[in-house]
Amino acid sequence: MYRFLLSRQWVIITLVALLLIPTMIRLGIWQMHRYDERTARNQLVSDALTADPVPVEKLTSPGHTVGTGQRYRSVTAVGRFDTEREVVVRRRVNGDEEVGFLVLTPFLLTDGRVLLVNRGWIPADAPTQTTFPKVPAPPAGQVTVTGRLMPDETTAASGIKNLQGLPDRQVMLINSEQEARRLGEPVLGGYIAQTAPEPKNGSPELVGRPGNEDAALNYAYAIQWWLFSAGVPIGWVVLVRRETRDRREAVASEKTTETAKTAETAEAAEAAETAEAAETADTTDTDEPAAV
Repeated sequence: MYRFLLSRQWVIITLVALLLIPTMIRLGIWQMHRYDERTARNQLVSDALTADPVPVEKLTSPGHTVGTGQRYRSVTAVGRFDTEREVVVRRRVNGDEEVGFLVLTPFLLTDGRVLLVNRGWIPADAPTQTTFPKVPAPPAGQVTVTGRLMPDETTAASGIKNLQGLPDRQVMLINSEQEARRLGEPVLGGYIAQTAPEPKNGSPELVGRPGNEDAALNYAYAIQWWLFSAGVPIGWVVLVRRETRDRREAVASEKTTETAKTAETAEAAEAAETAEAAETADTTDTDEPAAV
């Protein structure tokens, strides 16, 4: 009854099912890993944002690479803004997905070193792409700034190409090594996204807090893939049972048809025999001589 499983069609169905089961299990495991990564990242961001601010010099120095554990840490710095060597970062968006610039201003610390400060976003309202936009001025004189420590941007990490031949005072990436070469001074590794003091009239628009990644969605996807993997063998069994039932019904139908045909043949033969006997009887009666 199950010899049909050796047919070409059913061999293919079975092989596909056997391939789907481990594939779906692996996809569920991958989604669970993504869930763990996002949960850890959310916890890291939460811990960093709620930690007390520390002087930026305690976490970074010239040539230092800001690590995962330092990212988003709230830091403070004392010094003054150097607007004469300020640059803008091209093709950046704000919270409303509007394209504009980020304002990157060197901040001269009291010890002579430089800290890069991302003061926020401004719209691209200049007449041309090559024109330096109008940038609101920061507080003058010595000031204390607070911000979130961020790692240097690279093409590998951000996917943003570091284009050459850009207009004067325009860059594509925020990178301390690149800025150190331009400024000719020691620049602390990484940069800070300014959170205080807030700018007058709301411009530049401060970079918003990093949001939590939706880790629960990955957890749901993992459960979904595992349910699919469990459904494959169940579906295979259902298909086999249905095929078996259909084949049994077909065999029973054939037997019924054959029985009906046999009965019809027998009835026809019986009817023929009856007709032949009747005809023979009539012939006999006709051939008998009349009585004298």
